[in-house]
Parts: sequence; C-alpha cells; structure tokens
Amino acid sequence: MHFSPFIEFRHLRYFAAASEHGSFRKAGEALGVQESTISRRIRDLEDQMGASLFHRHRSGVRLTFAGERFLEHVCHVLETVGEGVRNVASIGKVEEGHLRIGKLFSLASGFLPCLLQAFGERHSGVQVDIIHGSSTEHMTALRQFHLDIAFVPDPPALRGFESEYLWSERLFVVLPSNHPLAAEDYVLWPAIMDESFLIGSAAPGKDIRNRLIRRFAKFGRHARILQQSSGCEDIFSLVALGRGVAFTSEATTVASAPGIVFRPMANEFIHFNAVWLQRNDNPAFRRLLSIARTIAKQTNDHNTRDNARSPAANGSGFFT
Repeated sequence: MHFSPFIEFRHLRYFAAASEHGSFRKAGEALGVQESTISRRIRDLEDQMGASLFHRHRSGVRLTFAGERFLEHVCHVLETVGEGVRNVASIGKVEEGHLRIGKLFSLASGFLPCLLQAFGERHSGVQVDIIHGSSTEHMTALRQFHLDIAFVPDPPALRGFESEYLWSERLFVVLPSNHPLAAEDYVLWPAIMDESFLIGSAAPGKDIRNRLIRRFAKFGRHARILQQSSGCEDIFSLVALGRGVAFTSEATTVASAPGIVFRPMANEFIHFNAVWLQRNDNPAFRRLLSIARTIAKQTNDHNTRDNARSPAANGSGFFT
C-alpha cells in the first residue's frame, strides 16, 4: 500500500480510534491528544485522498462508504505493525529466536548439557541447533555466521573473534578391560608410549591428533597413530578388540561399552573456551553466554575444591 509522504502512522491511529469510538472527542481522550488534533489530522487525510471518511453530526461521527473501505486497510496496517513490534520485542527478550551452537565432544554429561538444560528452562521458545565439528570447522562457521557460538579447546586468537575460558575436563585414555593399566587409578604418559592410538577422522579426531603429536614430541617420541574413518562408538569397539587405545573427554566417560575402561591421564586437562564473532548481536546467544558464565563460576569453584584433594589433578593441560 502506497502512502502519501504527508500521511503519518499516527494519523492512521487517529482515524482508527475515531471510527471505534464514533467521536473525535472520545478518540482524543483514548489516545491522550486534543480533540482538535484528531479532527485536523483526519481532515488532512480526507484532503490527501480526496474523499470524506466520516459523516459528522452533533452526537459524533460515522464512517462513510469510503471510510469503511479505508478502515479495512488501516486495520491491516496497524495489525501488521503491531505484530512486527511484538515479534521483535519477543526476540529481544529471548522469548523466541534461533541459536546455533558448535561442539566438539559428547553431550552425554558435563558442562554443556547442563548449560543447554538451564537455557531451555528459561527460553523454551528459542530453537537450538547443535552442530558437531572440529575446532577449525567451527571457527570458519562462526566467521560465516553459520554458528553463533562454539565451545572448543584453546582457540587461536583471531581478529574479529572473542573467546572466554569456561570449564575444564580431564583427558581420559580408553583401554581394553584386560589391559595392565586398567587397574590403575590414573595413567602416566611414559606408560603408554608404545601403544597404538586410534584416532577418528571426524571431530574431535583432528584436535586430538595434533595435540597428541605435540605431547609425544616433548618426550622425543613419535606417536603411532592409526587413523580411523569410524565414529566414537566404533573406535571404542576396536579398543575392546585390542587394536589400540584411544582418548576421550571426561564427559564421554558416562557411556558404558563392553570390553573397555576409562582411566584419567595424570595432570592432563582439556580447557574449553566459548568463541564467538564480535559482530554477533543475536540476543539468544548473549543470553546463553550469560548463563554459561554463571554455571562456569559454580563449576570451577567446585572443581577447585575437588582437584585440591586429587593426586592427579595438578599439572599441565593436554590441550595447551
């Protein structure tokens, strides 16, 4: 619908109110403006369109045939604008929206599922998509606005990005249940230097592979890596068959599988950061980050107390 540049949105509100109340005076009282303002602006509308919109009489006003036709369009405009305002307001209040999250490891337990649960309880109207991928894939997706936020270990410092440390998980080695180290409380690096390591091609395989190579280099050794196209479950099955050992995060260890055990690596932690693009103004993302910071403080305070009592809790991080 094309409007004359002299017709303002408030003029349409005046017209709709006058038709509803059947009086310029009552319309002015309802809108908080003077009766003369209502009368003058409606007269301007009539002059612009070249047609009378109201029959005027002593007791008030009544729509003409042209006014009735115009009212149909005005109501549609007011309803559309009102709906738009409500929709934008609901997005700003995070009542609705769309949030895309990149993750590396399992959602079986740990920080991330707790965060998603807390966010869902507060903002059930927001659609949340979880995308699995490597750190490199997530950084690319963030730059292209295909992700709002990603949770990855030790992200690189890149222009245009922001990152914030949130939580840490212990690194676990996955062993056959009959492995000599299966009876140990935790595992030291020298004890597994001669093992074959099963690394998946899918995330987080690339991240684990790169950092495993660097860790072995500190000991002057080369890791024997067997690249696998299989996923996590199949790799665990291969471990159970004695084909090698694997690594996983602490969150994954809640899963049970026959023939394998999970043992923590001594002094090894995966430090997770939230990463996002500075230009991202998605209100749902900002709200998620706020909740994440709150949970992170609670989690890290608890872990600090627990780690102080653990013999394998202090030392360098695997993903550093």
